[in-house]
Amino acid sequence: MSTKTKELENVNIGLSKDARANMIERLNTLLADEHLLYTKTRNYHWNVTGIHFTILHELFEQQYNSLKLVADEIAERTRKLGGMAIGTLSEFAERSRLSENPGTVPAAKDMIANLLDDHEHIISALREDIEACADEFGDEGTADLLVGTMRTHDGMAWMLRSMLE
Repeated sequence: MSTKTKELENVNIGLSKDARANMIERLNTLLADEHLLYTKTRNYHWNVTGIHFTILHELFEQQYNSLKLVADEIAERTRKLGGMAIGTLSEFAERSRLSENPGTVPAAKDMIANLLDDHEHIISALREDIEACADEFGDEGTADLLVGTMRTHDGMAWMLRSMLE
């Protein structure tokens, strides 16, 4: 865990420093995932081609705009817990659990499949983090944020999955 409890701001919200440090670590990893997915979605928005260009161009724009808002909420929750939100491209790349394929532009169907896979990966990770928030650390505030984040990803995944069928 790279967030040191001694580096946390003094926040008296009923959570121990260790609990807050753990949640900040999880939030910063999620923030990295959100930024990588935001960037990938924006890249696909710019580079999609084919017969479904307009539909996908607009869908990808809607999704990256939603991801931008989600990332902001995650960063703000990190600050509310007394931590620092990561904010550099190198930190995002280092911490993200998602992958990229620089220099390639997949076909539209592969773009959809790649994004769907990333959303599903984040949803699975969120389930673990929600359980840890509520059960291990008693942080219902962060758990609530993560449940909302999971719902957002569920909706985006559903849209993408529906386009593949």
